[in-house]
Amino acid sequence: MNGIKRWVFVFLALAFLCGSAHARQTSQRRVRAEKRVPQAQKAETEKEEPCRAAIVVEGTTGKVLEEENADLKWPPASMAKLMLASVVLEKVKRGDLHLADKITVSREASKMGGSQVYLKEGEVFTLEELMKATLVASGNDSAYAVAEFVAGSAEAFVGLMNERAKSLNMVNTEFHSVHGLPPAEGQQEDLTSCGDLALLARSLIQHPELLGWTSIQTESFRDGTFVMTNHNKLLGRMPSVVDGLKTGYYRKAGYNVTVTAQKAGLRLIVVVMGSPTARTRDSLAEEKLKKYFSQYTMAAVVNQGDLIDKEIGLPDGKHKTLKGVAGAAFAYPVPRAKKKAIQKEINLPEKIEGEVRQGQKLGEMVIRLDKEVVGKVDIVSPEHVPEAGLFTKMMRKLGLD
Repeated sequence: MNGIKRWVFVFLALAFLCGSAHARQTSQRRVRAEKRVPQAQKAETEKEEPCRAAIVVEGTTGKVLEEENADLKWPPASMAKLMLASVVLEKVKRGDLHLADKITVSREASKMGGSQVYLKEGEVFTLEELMKATLVASGNDSAYAVAEFVAGSAEAFVGLMNERAKSLNMVNTEFHSVHGLPPAEGQQEDLTSCGDLALLARSLIQHPELLGWTSIQTESFRDGTFVMTNHNKLLGRMPSVVDGLKTGYYRKAGYNVTVTAQKAGLRLIVVVMGSPTARTRDSLAEEKLKKYFSQYTMAAVVNQGDLIDKEIGLPDGKHKTLKGVAGAAFAYPVPRAKKKAIQKEINLPEKIEGEVRQGQKLGEMVIRLDKEVVGKVDIVSPEHVPEAGLFTKMMRKLGLD
């Protein structure tokens, strides 16, 4: 009997130990599972974040249509080359540089890494050839060669880039390189923001040469021995609409793009920064372009030279009355449903004494959308109206003219 009791005791003890071990294993699995869930949720959150910052603006007026963290300072990577282009094109515009200028490649330029067109020391290219290489192939070597030619050194050219950024009111921008490569140890990184890049893009689209270069998908270089391929894949995804500007990437910066497109007179600029993949970046930019092209239209409010149908008295003029004209054209991006909601208010004096010069401001047109002033246009004289002679003035006072 005692033997049976002992076996019963042993059986109960084993059952207790097994149950306790199972409970510990279950608890451990539950703890591990609980630890995994937040990580999975975190990964899912990171996956869902398409970018760190973005902005959509209308290119002519600068009207912001959408923005997210637009003032966030972020590395532009190769989009820094857009500022190089801005400096160069402003100098070309002033006549300080010419696109046919010859540039001899230095040893330093030939040693640039990353994206390049494999320049060799002593090779000679025109400024335009190297600008295409910089903006189409994103050549770091070509950017460096241009900077040296223009300013004497890359360091001096960086100073010009920062001066240009200041003149454009790019308050969140500081450049430390001419190409946007990640900084080496001891160097500072380039920083800008979506809002600042939109300002830069608006100034760049004023240069036809720039859009001519950034709209190139592929082009030969070095007498056809090298084919440059544009990194901006939106040129192929939205052909005949997208015509610029530039992508940028390195690990910390993520995938960036400043893109512009025009359709039916509406010019859009989209900047996306810090996307986790190139596909995400391009899809987001394409989505925003399509969204605002479908929702907005460019309303032509007035054309330069349009006659303003309101007379101004000229008591001293050779003519008794005058009608002014619009001194400039004005168009504004409006939601398609509100195209007819734009109102024009004409502010003109009843009369103007003395002579009237051609082009003289007579008054102004105030343009409103939903009671908000969105623009003003000067109303000017289309002709010179000299003062009337003494006899004519006397006849008018007598009411005989």
